[in-house]
Amino acid sequence: MAIKANQLVGVILAGGLSRRMGGGDKSMLALGGQSILNYVVDLAQAQVETLVLNANGDAERFASFALPVQADIVPDFAGPLAGVVSAMAWTKQNRTNATHIITMAADTPFFPADYVARMLKQMQEKEQRLACASYQGRTQPVFGLWPVDLFEDLYQAIVEDDMRKVDRFTAPYGVADVAFDELLENPFFNVNRPEDLILAEQLISQ
Repeated sequence: MAIKANQLVGVILAGGLSRRMGGGDKSMLALGGQSILNYVVDLAQAQVETLVLNANGDAERFASFALPVQADIVPDFAGPLAGVVSAMAWTKQNRTNATHIITMAADTPFFPADYVARMLKQMQEKEQRLACASYQGRTQPVFGLWPVDLFEDLYQAIVEDDMRKVDRFTAPYGVADVAFDELLENPFFNVNRPEDLILAEQLISQ
């Protein structure tokens, strides 16, 4: 059965510590005259009806985006899975008709314009419960399609089993690999370090 637009919540994961960038909000760094997050939000809003930002700390710093901001509901910066389970909690409370969330990283300004459509299509065609993007054989665990009914399992895995790795959690449920190999540049290139920001500027100006 096809997932309708109002059954899907888009989630931008911005809850990391940005250690390799020296801390702070790397998604708010300037790129081509605006923030990295501006590019991510624009790409996401063109593909989903509902969009929420997973971020910790003072939510007011994101006020200009006019998006709901959901902090992690589990302690100790438990990685991407903390953002996923927190977004599931937000969805269960605020979008009760939604069956899935689809996640994107806040530091990836070039992810595909057809990302959501392809993830939905291939998850259904391959008859899997989840989907995960990949490029040239490399899995992109932050770019995933998740059923909200995994909330209890995921929360327990994080809190009780100290689960941190996305692929370790998802493997038992069945994951559709959605490859974007035809693209010349890695669409999931993320700005982790200062030198990545320089490269991103070059890509923007091409």
